[in-house]
Parts: sequence; C-alpha cells; structure tokens
Amino acid sequence: MTSIRLLSGLILAGLTLGIFAPDVAAAPDSEPPYWASMKFDEVRMRVGPSREYPIEWVYVRAGLPVKVTRALDGWWLVEDPDGDQGWIASSQLSLKRSAMVIGDVAVMIREGPDASSSLRWRAEPGVVAGLLQCRDDWCEVDIAGRRGWAPAKRLWGDEDLSVAAD
Repeated sequence: MTSIRLLSGLILAGLTLGIFAPDVAAAPDSEPPYWASMKFDEVRMRVGPSREYPIEWVYVRAGLPVKVTRALDGWWLVEDPDGDQGWIASSQLSLKRSAMVIGDVAVMIREGPDASSSLRWRAEPGVVAGLLQCRDDWCEVDIAGRRGWAPAKRLWGDEDLSVAAD
C-alpha cells in the first residue's frame, strides 16, 4: 500500500514538474510563418488540428522542411515543398532548419559561397540538407555530414520568413 502511494506521488510530482510531458517543439518567439522540419521518419499530416481529423498524408522523410503558417493548441498548419497544406502535431516537428534541393538537375555543391569556388560534389533534386547559414544568395548545407555551399535559389526552405513580404 505504501509503495502504491509512493508511486502515485512520484507520478503526480512528475506531471507537475513536466517530467512526463510530451516532447513538443516550442514555437519561436515570433508569430508564424517560420520554418520547421520533420522530426521522425514517419509523420502524419491531418486535415484539421486534432487526432480526430482524418490523415491526409504520411511523410516518410525525417528532416523534410515545412513552412509553419499557423499554430493552434499544439498543432501547426504547415506547407510542404510541393505546396500541400495540413495540420501536424508540433511534437512531430523540429525547429531545426533544413532545406530541400529543387529544380530539374543536380545542384553543384561548392567549397565556398561563390560560383568560382571548387566543386565538392553534386546533389540531386529532392535531397534534404541541414541548413547551416545563408549569405549573398548562397547557403551552407550539411548533407550526410558533408558541408558545402549551394545557390539559395536551388533550395526550398532557405527563405528568411522574419522579413515582412510587401
């Protein structure tokens, strides 16, 4: 009996302190829009902001960038690289920045942020990269532990969303 009370007390204390709270990505200090990425290899997008709504898509690609356009009670309305929109539980997303190579041909990943810099390798359209920094229309990316620079116009997810659109 004492062990049951002790266990109940520990669970109650854990809930009070947030120890057993779900892993929810904290929204940035600013209002949407902002960038996020898929936290897991399998993430469900729903037609509305709760588990009661039907699943529209199942993504099977950790790291895929999405644009968060609205936040509501632990759910984020997102847009994917194809322009599809739906709701994903914020616990399934990360605020870690990523980008996806776009276009019809491979992009040249260079040693530095300039077209005359040495070619390091090529990345095919659809490749997802960690986004490290952007400057002068170039972004430094990390693809499977290899770093290099890609033209920003060949990446989806590089845009600075904190800049107000005209």
